[in-house]
Amino acid sequence: MFLNRFDPAEALARARHVFGEFGGINPSIEESTTFTVLDASKLADIFGGKIGPDEDCYLYGRHINPTVLALGRMLAAMENTEAAYPVSSGMASIFTVVAGLCGKNEHIVSSNTVYGGTFALFERLLPRLSGITTSWVDITNLEAVEAAFTKNTKMLFVETLSNPTLVVADLPRLAEIAHRHGVKLVVDNTFTPLLVTPALYGADIVLHSLTKFVNGTSHVIAGVICCNRDLLQQLMDPQSGPLMLTGPTMDPRVAFDIYQALSTLPIRMAAHGRHALVFALRLLDIGIPVVYPGLRTHPNFSVFEKIRNTRFGAGGMLYTDLKEADLAEQFLNILQRVGFGYIAVSLGYHDTLMSCSASSTSSELSDDDLEHAGISRGLIRISMGYTGSADLRWAQFMEALDGFLRSQNKERLGVVFGERYDSLRLAVEQHKRRNLGFSA
Repeated sequence: MFLNRFDPAEALARARHVFGEFGGINPSIEESTTFTVLDASKLADIFGGKIGPDEDCYLYGRHINPTVLALGRMLAAMENTEAAYPVSSGMASIFTVVAGLCGKNEHIVSSNTVYGGTFALFERLLPRLSGITTSWVDITNLEAVEAAFTKNTKMLFVETLSNPTLVVADLPRLAEIAHRHGVKLVVDNTFTPLLVTPALYGADIVLHSLTKFVNGTSHVIAGVICCNRDLLQQLMDPQSGPLMLTGPTMDPRVAFDIYQALSTLPIRMAAHGRHALVFALRLLDIGIPVVYPGLRTHPNFSVFEKIRNTRFGAGGMLYTDLKEADLAEQFLNILQRVGFGYIAVSLGYHDTLMSCSASSTSSELSDDDLEHAGISRGLIRISMGYTGSADLRWAQFMEALDGFLRSQNKERLGVVFGERYDSLRLAVEQHKRRNLGFSA
């Protein structure tokens, strides 16, 4: 198949060959803010953008740094793009791309379900700063996407898997629409590193919050812009490029940490996917509503199968919906108490992280915006970790479910579970009998 011609893990393995300054097997951490010019006559060419880091010629740490550049080359290899520029956060990557592509009073077409910070940037900050406006569309409705374009549209923005609703972007068809209008397709691939390589399907720019799965230990904040060399050179231009002028600089020590983390990314993504799939199937089996792109019940399952690299599973993100905020909060409290996971925003950590999206990572959306995006107040987003066995985590979940069912009256929970309430109680009791109580 076409998508199997490129293996991102193999691309990472081939690219990892940067020696330290004295021949060390790890790259050096270059902590200089500025760099020596051996020939003063070259200063004008460096600051004029005529020569640059491709010639290992550095001008200032705010522009690029050797350690950061080494990480960028690895990430470009992973995303099958010509170049990549690591930055200080995922939001910095999005803002920089918008600043590079869009001018005053121009226009963006975006998926209507994206990370809340992205929504607030597009909906509130950009109009105030520069008059840039955004049309929010259901990206599964390709006719609506097509109709949203105007003569001022400069980019189509989507997430490979939307946050938090896990809608799958049909990247080949969206790229076709964008390019027909002369517009760049910008894809946030944060939820699906290695699983999906958007550049294979026509994405012009691929972004990540490296804070999440790519780094994997939730100890640094970082992002990246992956694209072709010409566009990156435009963004890096010393005189007019937003990467130079707005200064979203990545610390070289952060770059070093993420560089090291890339070696385990294929193993980690596969492990996240294994646990998430087992968990999603068990939830489905006992009758708890669950949305996971690796399930045939997912409305975009066929689209995801078309674009994903099956070697790494279907990812670590899933959600369930308890309809009402207070029910979701009570269930999360019990899940955390029994050790199933942590109530925390972010994702891609080795332990499970859980949150109510409407009151946290999507809190920037109004009630109408939430409804338009398909995000209920009771939606619980779960980033499934890989620590502990699947059986241990399931035992903890069932213990929490038992406590939750006991804490509410049947009539109240009937709104959420309907006729499944009695079968859930039975499933909990059967689990207790098989395991002589809870083994968590």
